[in-house]
Amino acid sequence: MAVEQIDHLDHLPDSILLLVLNKISDVKSLGRCSLVSRRFHSLVPQVQNVVVRVDCVISDDDNSSLKPPSSAAASSSFSAVLNLVIGGIVKPLQALGQLLGTNRSSSASSLLMSKQGSVTHHSPTQVLRSFEEIRYLRIELPSGELGIDEGVLLKWRAEFGSTLDNCAILGASSVIQPNLNQISQSIESPEAEDNGSIPESFYTNGGLKLRVVWTISSLIAASARHYLLQPIISEHKTLKSLVLTDSDGQGVLCMNKDQLEELRVKPLSASSASKRTLVPALNMRLWYAPSLELPDGTVLKGATLVAIRPSESKKDVSDVNWISSAAFEEPYESAVKMLVKRKTYCLEMNSF
Repeated sequence: MAVEQIDHLDHLPDSILLLVLNKISDVKSLGRCSLVSRRFHSLVPQVQNVVVRVDCVISDDDNSSLKPPSSAAASSSFSAVLNLVIGGIVKPLQALGQLLGTNRSSSASSLLMSKQGSVTHHSPTQVLRSFEEIRYLRIELPSGELGIDEGVLLKWRAEFGSTLDNCAILGASSVIQPNLNQISQSIESPEAEDNGSIPESFYTNGGLKLRVVWTISSLIAASARHYLLQPIISEHKTLKSLVLTDSDGQGVLCMNKDQLEELRVKPLSASSASKRTLVPALNMRLWYAPSLELPDGTVLKGATLVAIRPSESKKDVSDVNWISSAAFEEPYESAVKMLVKRKTYCLEMNSF
């Protein structure tokens, strides 16, 4: 006599299965789960915690909406350098627009998976239409937009509402990884010539100009990401947290519940020159160290930290608690805490 097999999964309530699916979170894995049964197919759209990892971005060479002025028109060596750096992020930003763009002709029923069970080639905007109650969304790009030389450190973290709320940028001209034989050595004694102030050579050897380029490039990348998230934010009213990052860990854009709601109520101001959010006039604080040795032995040469807030912000740009506590992970969190103890330099930047 055949023994009737019992499917214990059928006895689990939907609430328990949803807890499991929310722990999975990865959109590709959820797509495969939706093919298991009709019950799973109906539960997957109710998942509240979703992670979209993008495998590749294909640039559109015909898109010229973000092209900067030609370097021949530059009136100074600094303009030429700036055009070169901004030009270097044009195609990645175009590709980002193509990646997050929508194709209205796609069928909603095919957004998660194809009939063969492989992931279909749809943008995150399209895929996410299959979800009805997203609360926490994380999108991870395959790489950062800013092409930087090998060995150079450049990281940024920005928060937006309808416009930029704050941005932190950490950079170094080179990173020397720790020597295991020297980690135990004391790091308390600074170099003899380091008195906490920016050396004169910083202004004469192009150091300041390079930091300005880093700052502008990071702000352009952040504002482009913000602009292209509009459709997702508009379509998913239940969102409480949105993070758009990249696998390189170069840049992170964050929006909390209040900032998401602000964007829905108050439309962003777009740049007239390109598909990105207009960057407002800014107040900035800059800290610099010719050489900064971190507790784990890593040494940052030309370490630079920039804290940015809009000029019209009610929050004091000199309050750096937000940047020293949550902007970057170790070992760079330690770098931030060490840099903000040094002499502070104030800068301003016009809207662009």
